[in-house]
Amino acid sequence: MTNLSALGARNIYVRNRPIAIDQEGYLLNRDDWSEEFAAVLAGEEGLALTAEHWEVIRFLRKYYEQHGVQAAVHVMIKHFRQVWGPARGDNRYLHDIFPRGGPQKQGNRLAGIHRTRGEH
Repeated sequence: MTNLSALGARNIYVRNRPIAIDQEGYLLNRDDWSEEFAAVLAGEEGLALTAEHWEVIRFLRKYYEQHGVQAAVHVMIKHFRQVWGPARGDNRYLHDIFPRGGPQKQGNRLAGIHRTRGEH
């Protein structure tokens, strides 16, 4: 059994099931992701998930499944500008709805996607 605190990690509980996350909230095991996990983690981060949040989270997961890497911010902006229009499909709006690191950090955490190399 791994000592999570020695790794700087901890558990959050989803339906009484422990899910290991690192000190920044990224899943240690991507297979543990569920929409319930995202909702619990968002609650811990003080974020009430809206339909727009779920659109971004699902986009991030689908992109990762198709490409094997996180979506770059410019890819997200291009996609959501087409979906939501120019007023909301921009970097500022995406950072407004994901205030703890924008879609690249908070969005990926909630989508269960690991932090990229070099991300601080």
